[in-house]
Amino acid sequence: MKKRVVVSGGGVVSALGNEWVDILTSLKAGKNCVRYMEEWDKYDRMNTRLAAPVNFTPPNFPRKKIRGMGRVALMAIVSADNAMQAAGLVDSLELSAGRCGVAYGSSTGNINALLDFYNMLVSNDLKSMNATTYIKSMPQTCAANIELFYGLTGRLITTNTACTSGSQAIGFAYEMIQNDLQDVMIAGGAEELSAADAAVFDTLFAASAKNDTPWASPAAYDKHRDGLVVGEGAATLILEDYEHAKQRGAHVYAEVVGFGTNTDGTHLTQPNRTTMAEAMRIALKDADLAPESIDYINTHGTATIAGDIAESNATADIFKRPVPVSTIKNYTGHTLGACGALEAWISIMMMHEKWFAPNINLRELDPECGVLDYITGEGRKLECEYIMSNNFAFGGINTSLIFKKI
Repeated sequence: MKKRVVVSGGGVVSALGNEWVDILTSLKAGKNCVRYMEEWDKYDRMNTRLAAPVNFTPPNFPRKKIRGMGRVALMAIVSADNAMQAAGLVDSLELSAGRCGVAYGSSTGNINALLDFYNMLVSNDLKSMNATTYIKSMPQTCAANIELFYGLTGRLITTNTACTSGSQAIGFAYEMIQNDLQDVMIAGGAEELSAADAAVFDTLFAASAKNDTPWASPAAYDKHRDGLVVGEGAATLILEDYEHAKQRGAHVYAEVVGFGTNTDGTHLTQPNRTTMAEAMRIALKDADLAPESIDYINTHGTATIAGDIAESNATADIFKRPVPVSTIKNYTGHTLGACGALEAWISIMMMHEKWFAPNINLRELDPECGVLDYITGEGRKLECEYIMSNNFAFGGINTSLIFKKI
């Protein structure tokens, strides 16, 4: 028999704040965290100057524990430690028994460490490199550093799948526990801000260039949107076998009841409406739910024309009704590897608040978008039993998660 899987803790590092009370205040104030990046003015031929950075101070952890961490891993470990504290697991003797694992991802490792490799190749000198350069730059830096930080000996899954890194991590962690391969999984994603991230989308004409009005972008689903804005941050969920959590008296935030993931098989960067819809269908089947059971959907909502149109129509194809939807990216920018976990955690907490954030910057709906209930104004009071959180990534990777209120 499949195990029930619950969320017993969560922690974030975000532009909206790190504590839920601060995040909720920012959401209710309609706070857009995007600013003009003057430090990017030096980049010729890059149109965008917008980003949503996090005010992050590295933690005062023992140097031995964090010496292999760049900014991305440091944000990951802070969010993970907050999540472990919330779950009451930091000092647990069970952590080293092989039944606690990690599923974590980011798009890349630490940018500064990658630059050290570049400097070696152009200068023919290793002076910029040291014993931790690779550890900081490797794709699995977040997952490996979390495992080492807590002395874990369980499963390790690294999900370096761009914008689905965090959501795939949660989904794969859910499957680990569901199939009795682990009792606890530390799952999430992180991303550090880099001008290179913005340049990726700029070269694809997918980055917002509303440099004079940073507060007005991104504007997912709006007729006058002009692209996404990159952000940064980290988010971690503690997933746990329900009986295990109940036995130790843990607080349960939600139950993970459905996970769907697939690939487009058609294009590396162009979204596919059909396979997006199929990922949602897989999650609903996994949860044994009809579409009518879902009360709210946190959408990927990147504010790119192709992405918004494909995703909203795929959602409408499955639900065939104006289901309430909103995106967190209009507040935080696109946090890439972090977004799947950050948006899942915020959605769970909004479910407990019985209030869901509006789509700020949505003034005039793009008529090409699907027929859905796009939450606007001051947000929406909703009593929800089931919510869905969706993410889609370059590489044609689609994910859908379903959470149940407990």
